[in-house]
Amino acid sequence: MMRTDYVDSAKKKVGEEVTVSGWVHEIRDIGKLIFIQLRDKTGIMQIIAKKGVVSDEVLENMKRNKEDVISITGKVVENKVAPGGVELVPSEVKVLSLVEKKLPIDPTGVVESDLDTRLNFRYLDLRKPTVSAIFKVKAAIIGEFRRKTVEMGFQEVHPTHIVAAATEGGTEVFPVQYFEQKAFLAQSPQLYKQLAVVGGIDKVMITSPVWRAEKHHTTTHLNEVIQMDIEMGFADDNDAMDVLSEVTLSILKKAAEMKEELELLKAEVKVPDKVPRYTYTEIVDKLNSEGESLEWGDDFSKEQEKKIYGILEEELFIINDWPTMSRAFYSMPREDKPEVCKAFDLLYKGLEISSGAQRIHIPELLEEQLRKRDLDPAKFQFYVDAFRVGAPPHAGWSIGLERITMKATDMPNIRECMMFPRDRTRVHP
Repeated sequence: MMRTDYVDSAKKKVGEEVTVSGWVHEIRDIGKLIFIQLRDKTGIMQIIAKKGVVSDEVLENMKRNKEDVISITGKVVENKVAPGGVELVPSEVKVLSLVEKKLPIDPTGVVESDLDTRLNFRYLDLRKPTVSAIFKVKAAIIGEFRRKTVEMGFQEVHPTHIVAAATEGGTEVFPVQYFEQKAFLAQSPQLYKQLAVVGGIDKVMITSPVWRAEKHHTTTHLNEVIQMDIEMGFADDNDAMDVLSEVTLSILKKAAEMKEELELLKAEVKVPDKVPRYTYTEIVDKLNSEGESLEWGDDFSKEQEKKIYGILEEELFIINDWPTMSRAFYSMPREDKPEVCKAFDLLYKGLEISSGAQRIHIPELLEEQLRKRDLDPAKFQFYVDAFRVGAPPHAGWSIGLERITMKATDMPNIRECMMFPRDRTRVHP
């Protein structure tokens, strides 16, 4: 057997025999005494082999290179100065894989590498405890999204990622050749989650990759990301914002429980008591009073989003009631003020991490909004026609998984939060 325990569980078994497996994180060989720090995904455990205490075969097999892969059987004993207060005295050491070439980056993190080099050799970079910690927090975030939304009555669905038209009406899509037809990678599961609601599954949630062919090169954008979406029938924008607030607070509470990982990353997650809401117009007025020159209808730059964070002194808040023409064509205009729509954004630590809206479920209004954006309703006929067979009012939103992970872990670059990021220039590894 290659393993009876991971490191974290082995440390709790003082006096027992265990088998642990992993990588040689560090090694110190002083002849008659060899120390190895063995690393697996749960942590690091010290292995100590002393001549005369262990066999010559075990001592010889302990003479390893950093990052060799080994499996060790032995007895767990207390040692207050060892990591975790215990160490393993080996009775058997099996060498499972050897390092055969010079490592291009240092998985221990002692020797730093620039981000591009780390991403080029991501399979080594992932071995660093700090990098591993990011993805443990990320996994906890998406896991809590699923748990909380299911608890609230949402059903997971899986829409297609190959679409015949740009999902949000824009041109920034990746074309694919689909047999004899031209198709695109989906910018969003938006249209299809709406169709699921029209189909009677009136509370759906999705975790889905999406692709956007935007030629940016910033620290907050990628061309492939994971979205966490919901759509709910018989609901308006206020209902959707209520769910967004509850789910996000639950996610942050779960992230805050990842104390070891956050400490390793030197990050802090505060969980507010509530999620305040401000209208778009209120935010424009606040920014202009602080020296900005925004016209009503302008979008906010990333720098302005950060400035809003400083003005409001709120880590988590919603901006709602956006100008209709600044949002996607399917955002429901207000009946009393059609130049304003029932759309909203959620900002966390100065960055937009979510957007949503009540959707238009009236076919004639949908066609009108498409034409106002110089889009041909005929190209969205399958979508518009779905609302001609009895469609309930509905609303929904999407949280960007990498963005909320980036802010929860206090990473300076979103590429840190995608295992194999895709941007304008990177398609390998």
